[in-house]
Amino acid sequence: MGLTGKLVSKIDIKSDGDVFHEIFRERPHHISDMSPSKIQNVDLHHGDWGKVGSIICWNYTHDGKEKVAKEIIEAIDEENKLVKFKVIEGDLMELYKSFTLVVHVDTNGDDNIVTWTLEYEKIREDVPDPHSLMEFCLHVTKDIENHHLSSSDN
Repeated sequence: MGLTGKLVSKIDIKSDGDVFHEIFRERPHHISDMSPSKIQNVDLHHGDWGKVGSIICWNYTHDGKEKVAKEIIEAIDEENKLVKFKVIEGDLMELYKSFTLVVHVDTNGDDNIVTWTLEYEKIREDVPDPHSLMEFCLHVTKDIENHHLSSSDN
C-alpha cells in the first residue's frame, strides 16, 4: 500500500446541477445554512468568492470532532462544472502531506450526478485512507440537495 491515494464517489441528486455547482464555485459560505450539523462556518480569508487563488476557511464537524480546513481554490471549470480545492492548513494536514478535493457536476436533462474526488498523500503508512471524509462529502451533498428540494416545494 502506497502513501498516495485517490478516492472517487458519484451520487445522484434531484436538485439542479447548475445551482449545486454555483454553490461550491461562489457561495460555499451558504453551505452552513444547508448542512448546519456538518458545516458550521465558511469564511473568505483572501481573494473573492468564486475566483481561482482565493482562500477559504471551513469550520466543520467530522467524526464527532470540530475541525478546520483552510483551502485555496485551485481551479474552476465552468464548462465541466468543476471546482478544485487544495487544503493548505488545518486538521487534515496532521495526517496528509497533500490533500485535494474536486467536486464535479454532470448534468444531463433532469439527471445530475455529483462526483467527489479526493486525492491525497499520507504522512505515514498507518494513516487511514479518508473513506469517512468521503462519506462526509456525500452527506453534505445530500443535505444541499434536500435543502433545495424543500425550498423549491415552498
